[in-house]
Amino acid sequence: MTTPIPRPPAEENPLADWPTGRLLSTAARLVEHAWIEALEKLGLSHAGLIVLHLLEPGPLSQAELARAARVQTQTMSRTLERLERDGYVSRVRDDRDQRRHSVTRTDAGTAAWQSARTLEADVFPDLDNGSALREALLGIIRTSSAPRW
Repeated sequence: MTTPIPRPPAEENPLADWPTGRLLSTAARLVEHAWIEALEKLGLSHAGLIVLHLLEPGPLSQAELARAARVQTQTMSRTLERLERDGYVSRVRDDRDQRRHSVTRTDAGTAAWQSARTLEADVFPDLDNGSALREALLGIIRTSSAPRW
């Protein structure tokens, strides 16, 4: 488990004057770097982890995965190619619609997902009010992504 990050008084913290957007962007980059490093140790990418998570309830089509992950279908296709090559997912053509593929997590994909489930607790620092941050981030995502998705 990680230890809480010490918080210096605002006058000792030069970041205190940064605009919120810059803080969010910087925090996102730092978290992304930590995620990438931790995922590489498991042989996964961030996009691959998202797919393995989305497949937890069962098979989905490539288009359904792209919608759920909020990425373009072509982007999802590249992610699925890597996951399939590494043995984490399998794609089977739908008998009723030859254009549609059903994507399923393999046993290796399930094992990788199980190994990655604790990454959030391992990578992120403890926060005083993590649930408030989550709600704020969900609000930002909802508001910002509504026109696009």
